[in-house]
Amino acid sequence: MDQDKIFAFVLMPFDKAFDDTYKMGIKETAAQLDIDAERVDEQIFQEGMLERIYRQIEVADIIIADMSGQNPNVFYEVGYAHAQEKICILLTRDADDIPFDLKHHRHIVYGDSITNLRSTLTDELVWAKKQIENERESHIKVNLKRLYGSLDTSKYSARGTVNFEIDLLNESNKTSAEIEAVYFYTTKKWALMQDEKECPSTESDITDFELRHFLTPPIRKLHKNSWAQLKFKSSKLLAFSPKGEEIKDSYKVAGRSIVRLVTSEGNFDYEISIDTTCDEFPF
Repeated sequence: MDQDKIFAFVLMPFDKAFDDTYKMGIKETAAQLDIDAERVDEQIFQEGMLERIYRQIEVADIIIADMSGQNPNVFYEVGYAHAQEKICILLTRDADDIPFDLKHHRHIVYGDSITNLRSTLTDELVWAKKQIENERESHIKVNLKRLYGSLDTSKYSARGTVNFEIDLLNESNKTSAEIEAVYFYTTKKWALMQDEKECPSTESDITDFELRHFLTPPIRKLHKNSWAQLKFKSSKLLAFSPKGEEIKDSYKVAGRSIVRLVTSEGNFDYEISIDTTCDEFPF
């Protein structure tokens, strides 16, 4: 295998019923994007199969997992991949096969249509490939480590606050590009706070976002195998009821954002998936 090519390791049941899904839906789609996709049964190895699967998860750039039928081995292997903080793209024929606690992860419901799978998987792999290329060029991996919400309510309004903890990691053997600024992109009316100070913002230069907010980088350079963390809060009025209609004690906040690292080597955009609930604390 070409060490420079992006490697996607595929997890799915060993069943002939999945052969077309794998060969035409996954492997051919990945190849068109210059991504090597392989299942363990295509590989030659000497160690035990479970050991091989875990080792391939560890070295893979992307994990593609078909959750159809809720195969317990696939579920366990996906859990291991998440623990390794891998980019995981979940597939299923039936949406009910994605457990509740995994539904906020990127997933594709393709039904019985290989054509639908190829189309939607292409979009997901284009995104994943860009994330990996950013990491390789900048030597900075951006990982949403923790996300949680809170809610402040009155008789007439509810304001939600989403707390972000984003890890910046350099897992390479080279020093990262120098980070000159960090931008965080949102839709309108979101305000950001960092170190208890409001972050300046301006109009967005990316389609689908209205605002970009300036964040102070936690560190200028990441040396090899080093880490830093970016912490901030984002708040918005989620409900306003001047006539006294009921204000709820919980609001879901979901969508996506972009973290842009402005560096000495250029700009690198990392997409962040957001899925949390802003709850009112009972005190």
